[in-house]
Amino acid sequence: MQSSLLKYRQAVMALRTAGGLLRPARPMSSSAVAEPAGPSIRTDSVPGPRSKQLMEEANKKQLPHGIYFFADYSKSSGNYIVDVDGNTLLDMFMQISSLPFGYNHPALQKVAQSKEFLEMSINRPALGVCPPSDWVDRLNASLLSVAPKGLSRVQTMMCGSCANENAIKMLFMRYMAKQRAGRPVSQQELDSTMLNEPPGTPRLSILSFKRSFHGRTLGVLSCTRSKAIHKLDVPAFQWPAVDFPAYKYPLEQHQEHNAKQEKLSLVQVEETVNRQRATEPVAGLIVEPILAEGGDIHARPEYFKALRSLCSKLDVPLLVDEVQTGGGLCGTYWAHEQWGLDSPPDAVTFSKRTLLGGIYFSDNLVPDQQYRVYNTWLGEPSKVMLLEAVIRTIKEEKLMDSVLEAGTALTKGLEGLSQRYPQLINSPRGLGIMCAVDFADTNSRNEAVQRLRNKGFHTGGCGEVGLRFRPALIFKEKHAKLFLETFDSVLKSMAK
Repeated sequence: MQSSLLKYRQAVMALRTAGGLLRPARPMSSSAVAEPAGPSIRTDSVPGPRSKQLMEEANKKQLPHGIYFFADYSKSSGNYIVDVDGNTLLDMFMQISSLPFGYNHPALQKVAQSKEFLEMSINRPALGVCPPSDWVDRLNASLLSVAPKGLSRVQTMMCGSCANENAIKMLFMRYMAKQRAGRPVSQQELDSTMLNEPPGTPRLSILSFKRSFHGRTLGVLSCTRSKAIHKLDVPAFQWPAVDFPAYKYPLEQHQEHNAKQEKLSLVQVEETVNRQRATEPVAGLIVEPILAEGGDIHARPEYFKALRSLCSKLDVPLLVDEVQTGGGLCGTYWAHEQWGLDSPPDAVTFSKRTLLGGIYFSDNLVPDQQYRVYNTWLGEPSKVMLLEAVIRTIKEEKLMDSVLEAGTALTKGLEGLSQRYPQLINSPRGLGIMCAVDFADTNSRNEAVQRLRNKGFHTGGCGEVGLRFRPALIFKEKHAKLFLETFDSVLKSMAK
């Protein structure tokens, strides 16, 4: 296993060097993060009494949510979050994987304190009509500086759900433009679409995978298949979904089984696309590099390479949803960079650690009337300013090295614990610091999450039995060691 991890690190470092994410590191004194030496719990359990009081008040005024605890962000720093009861927790969940550097990072504080950031925040422009004078320069310095290979266009959006919604619209527009073959839109199409009827409102579909998650807004819910409660009571399109390969982990130890599962999945994809041609043709296929909400289902690069080839053969554009996997936590800025594709995806969506949503896309997805992919804000320039600092800091401080080192330590530690407590946990897996392990059942997983939180470690569940980890890019081997020691003690107590 050690040799496999070494090969993985070497391969990822080669990819990052080619992509320009490895540069000589500058001294870290100007942006070094001051943080506690470790977790500290003051209450009998988390959430504590003050958090519980605030939760009760909030639930009377908002939709009740699954709040873990209320945080004191003024006291939180680096990898550690402090709650309103004074508990300090090592945060390995990071606001559902949304914070690149944890809390109150000096590089981001410096940007936020600038005059330019203040002006952009209070004069928030509608980017489609009145973007700021430096908008193109900002895009070049941020999103386009880390654009996936082969995709030179980007459209900013507010969040991951609306990025996927609009990317799917682009796939539909591309399909219908090909059907028209250059003829203008007819009056019949214009009239019928106002009635939600063909031919202006065509019967098309998007192919997704079972157990996938692509957002909770109305349209994209038809692609989301991770939890029934997300979709319950909401009308949906009758779009098809196929099985993702039923992998066994570690991936390299079950290659024959995994290869068979991949073939079964690919056959389903092809059969489904061909079957749909007569009713609701498939205008695109959407896939996550890791099925995150569905249980952190990691796949082999070989599968995605075959999927890319199959999509090209079937003339079905490939949309890669990197909302959770993008931003560096997998060891490269985009997880799909590790697939070794012969041709790029047609579109890549992003959000979370990139601080705003958006779509990278190829020229063949540019609609004839570009204002058809539009909303008032189209993202937020102040977030792009922060993203510039994030990308610059990743390069200057060589944070991808830390991701690989910490991810290797965490994954190896999970492997060791799964061998020590096989009756409790299994299937350790990781790509960079995007790691997970499965429990024997849901109740045991939930119990472990709570026990870890009570000891000062904030993690999250996924799927039915998965425990997932989404630490910050400044997460180090020492943090992994702290967690693994406590996780060992939790598992030991649960095994009695």
